[in-house]
Amino acid sequence: MKSKKYLTLLLALLTAVEGFSQAAPAATPETSTQQLPNIMTWVLGIACGVLFIVAMIYIIKVNQFLYRRVVNLEAEKSGAFVPGTSASAVPAGDDFWTRLRKKYWKDAVPIEREGDILLTHPHDGIFELDNRLPPWWLNMFYLTIIWAVGYMYYYHFGGNGPSQKEEYQQEVEVAKKQVAMALAGKANAVDESNVTAITDAAALSEGELIFKNTCAACHGQAGEGGVGPNMTDDYWLHGGGIKNIFKTIKYGVPEKGMISWQSQLKPSDMQKVSSYILTLHGTNPANPKEPQGEIWKEEGAATDTTAVSATPAGK
Repeated sequence: MKSKKYLTLLLALLTAVEGFSQAAPAATPETSTQQLPNIMTWVLGIACGVLFIVAMIYIIKVNQFLYRRVVNLEAEKSGAFVPGTSASAVPAGDDFWTRLRKKYWKDAVPIEREGDILLTHPHDGIFELDNRLPPWWLNMFYLTIIWAVGYMYYYHFGGNGPSQKEEYQQEVEVAKKQVAMALAGKANAVDESNVTAITDAAALSEGELIFKNTCAACHGQAGEGGVGPNMTDDYWLHGGGIKNIFKTIKYGVPEKGMISWQSQLKPSDMQKVSSYILTLHGTNPANPKEPQGEIWKEEGAATDTTAVSATPAGK
C-alpha cells in the first residue's frame, strides 16, 4: 500500500513535467538554445524534490523503526511487553492533542527515570543522558533541510535568485552610486568662504564651456571685455582671487546689470568657471577693454588705489 502511494506521487510529478513540456511553445532554431536550459532546470528541480521526499520518508521510517525497537527492548527488560502489541501504543483515553503528541512527538524520559538512559562514560564527573531531542528542535532541523533544498533550487538551479558574484557586482554598483552622490554633495557644499581654485584640466575645460555660454556675451570670448570689464588684466572692480570671483558670480552685481547666477549654476559649476577666469589673467587678448577698478593681488594688498569709471557689469 505504501509503495503504491510513492508510485502515485512519482507519476504525478512525471505528469506535471509532461504537461509543462506540452504547454511550452514549440522550439524554433532561434529559441531552442534558450529553452533547453530552462527545461533542464525544471527537470533537475523536480528530481531534487523527488529525491528529497524519498530521503525524508526513508529517514522517518528508519527512526520510527529504531525507536520502536528500543522501546520494545526496554519493555521486554521490564516485563511489560506483550507479544503482538506495540510498545508505543497511545492510550485511548487521552484527548486528540495528547494522542498526537505521544504518537509523533515522543515525550522525553521523565527525570524520575533518568537512570534508565544514563550513559556509562562520565567526563570529569559529568554524566550524559541518552534522552530524546526536544520536538521543537527536531522540527526546526527538518525546516532547515526543507529550506536548504528550496534555497539550492532557487539560487543554483532555478536561475531566479542572483548568485554570489551577481550580488557582489550589484553591491559594487550601488557603492559607486553612493560614492558619486557623496562627492557631488561635497562639491555642491562649496561657497565663497571655502572655495578653492581648481587646477584639474577637465574641470577647467568645463569652466571654459560655462564661461563661453554664460559670460562671454558681456566679457568677450577671450575675456577681453565688452559690456562687462576686461578679465585678463590686473584691475578688478569687486576684488580678484577665487573667493571674490566666486562671490561676484554667485550674487551678481544687480546695480550694474550683472545677474546672480546661483539659481542657474551649481556651486561646483561656479567654482569651475571662477577657476577658469583666473587662468585668463595675463593672456593679452586682441582688443582688450581699458582697465577698470583697482589693482588686486592674491595676497589681498591693493598696490594701486586709483579708481576708474564703473561699468554696467561687475568684475
